[in-house]
Amino acid sequence: MMKILLVDDENDALEALEWKLKNYVENVEITTCNSPITAINIINKSKPDVVFLDIQMPEMDGFTMIEKLDNRDFNLIFTTAYDEFALKAIKVSAIDYLLKPIDKDELLQAMD
Repeated sequence: MMKILLVDDENDALEALEWKLKNYVENVEITTCNSPITAINIINKSKPDVVFLDIQMPEMDGFTMIEKLDNRDFNLIFTTAYDEFALKAIKVSAIDYLLKPIDKDELLQAMD
């Protein structure tokens, strides 16, 4: 079972991504979170395999959240409406960068 954490301050985006993952990817356990501060605690305790992370959030942006982690032993996929952060995402070793609304085929490719 693959453990996945979705982090996004927009509930609609969380629900849409969760629905796509549950319906198109087998054997996943999904946790959702709308706060990067809470996400740090979840990551440190539950050790997910994959984290889907929004960039623009009120408490802190996704890049700041990544810097605050004790251990980053997971695959990182950014999910955002902004294409200008792609280079920065590569520099923090993201395995993919998906633009919202997330396309099913791009999602499946990222999960492979």
